[in-house]
Amino acid sequence: MPFIRFRGFTGHQLEEVVPKITEQMSLTSNIPQERIKAERYDVQALTPSPASIEIVMFQRDQEIHNRIASSIYVILVEAGLPDVHIFFSILEPTLYYKQGKPLTDYPLN
Repeated sequence: MPFIRFRGFTGHQLEEVVPKITEQMSLTSNIPQERIKAERYDVQALTPSPASIEIVMFQRDQEIHNRIASSIYVILVEAGLPDVHIFFSILEPTLYYKQGKPLTDYPLN
């Protein structure tokens, strides 16, 4: 489970890039592709705001985060979408709950 959340994009814009982004993120972060969730948020901007991609995931080495952001940017540029902000929201395993229990209560698999 990381979540990739797209804001300020149309569904049409994402059709081509989402499969490439999830595949690249899977390879870079060593997470099975089927665990990566992608969502498009329809928001009403109240002030001028660029399109953005928020990646919600557990902490990795800084180099991994850098490679994820860089590879996403390359995919976006190739699709003609260069003006996008990319940022991470880091989850804390002790504050992530599954079935009402902290994730730390579950064995790693």
